[in-house]
Amino acid sequence: MSFHYTSAVDLADGIATGEYSAREVTTAFLDRIAETDGELNAFLLVDTAGALATADAIDAARADGEALGPLAGVPVAVKDVLATRGLTTTCGSRMLEDWVPTYDATVTARLREAGAVIVGKTNMDEFAMGSSTENSAFGPTRNPWDTQRIPGGSSGGSAVAVAARQTPLSLGTDTGGSIRQPAAMCGVVGVKPTYGGVSRYGLVALASSLDQVGPFATTVTDAALLHSVIGGHDPRDSTSIDAAVPPVLRAARHADIRGVRVGVVKQLTGDGFQPAVRGLFQQALDALAAAGAEIVEVDCPHFEYALAAYYLILPSECSSNLAKFDSVRYGLRVGDDGSRSVEQVMSMTREAGFGPEVKRRIMLGTYALSSGYYDAYYGQAQKVRTLIARDFADAFHDADVLATPTAPTTAFPLGEKVDDPLSMYLQDIATIPANLAGVPAMSVPIGQDESGLPVGLQFMAPAMKDERLYNAGAALEALIGWESRP
Repeated sequence: MSFHYTSAVDLADGIATGEYSAREVTTAFLDRIAETDGELNAFLLVDTAGALATADAIDAARADGEALGPLAGVPVAVKDVLATRGLTTTCGSRMLEDWVPTYDATVTARLREAGAVIVGKTNMDEFAMGSSTENSAFGPTRNPWDTQRIPGGSSGGSAVAVAARQTPLSLGTDTGGSIRQPAAMCGVVGVKPTYGGVSRYGLVALASSLDQVGPFATTVTDAALLHSVIGGHDPRDSTSIDAAVPPVLRAARHADIRGVRVGVVKQLTGDGFQPAVRGLFQQALDALAAAGAEIVEVDCPHFEYALAAYYLILPSECSSNLAKFDSVRYGLRVGDDGSRSVEQVMSMTREAGFGPEVKRRIMLGTYALSSGYYDAYYGQAQKVRTLIARDFADAFHDADVLATPTAPTTAFPLGEKVDDPLSMYLQDIATIPANLAGVPAMSVPIGQDESGLPVGLQFMAPAMKDERLYNAGAALEALIGWESRP
């Protein structure tokens, strides 16, 4: 049997009932990875032996009548920015090329507890800095819809793993759109949960006030299943919200858009968005309206400043977070021949270990935080962040969820924007506001442009109302009737 187009929910049910074994399912996806990843480069590490051992343990537990977790036997790929005990965690960087953590990130531990089979670690923009997965030290990941195009980033490897049916589920991280944008460009579902709704313990931080772990899947219900497993309070994460996981799985299974107020953000639908993107977005809104949703326009006047504020806050936080890579404690060390000072070794290590985009953002952030500039740059950006949060609060008085195109364009050719970082940054224009305010957001595939490239629609909801995303997303998914099949 081919399992590649079977949902994660159905795979879990089939394994639990004994219709097929966890080893059969795992082997099928490992074979798919072996068949396709030479071209796609979605994975930095494939743990064949570990995955099969986990699958065999699941089969043995079932044979013994033991209770199985909700993801028992289901293959999952993990972005290589999340700590995995015994498996390299590189963050797509030479700086951590050979680092093997001795512990699991909380989300990784929760995957194991749920019985998931971790098949490997996925490629990414170095330290999650990028919108195309071209900044990886280990080569770019390619979009399965057109291998001459980018998959989006920074979680491009995780998006491609699901889109190419190498695995039914994967984990990514989203700092300014790094789950939703590649989800849109690869034609899959991607979710950034409420900030604090999923533990960041064991996530190698880029920008601590923005980063969030979330799921990729081929269906909204599958994403909800993974979200329900990884979410919830974690005392080891000081930013974790002490509350139950929102009822995301129930919402996905009982989607009803009737009477739901869908707010269209005036600032994120016009000029700068590719005509095909705008057209498919409008078609999706029309379908929602025909099904009983109320479409309203909302005004978020400070969203136009989100990009500028984000690209001050993010570099400032990353320059601080990446200071720990100092050649002394762990990771790469260059030039330590006994003749050089610690400062010299540190300088040589950071020069060799960090790529151009990481260096660019560290320098921007260090400048923004320097004496005499903090108030003018970082301080002002934080004030804008407050105004954006107020825009969201006002918008949610008039709407239950907000809707925008996920990305202004479909996937662009590899190399097209590498030398134009400002153009690359604009790819996140619609996704960044949700990160600045900490609200949850989802990208759902809604069709293809004239070249056959996927387009996504973004839903946003109030903090800790993640279930609204799954209700609206599942309803739209049923109306559109479109699935990604590279």
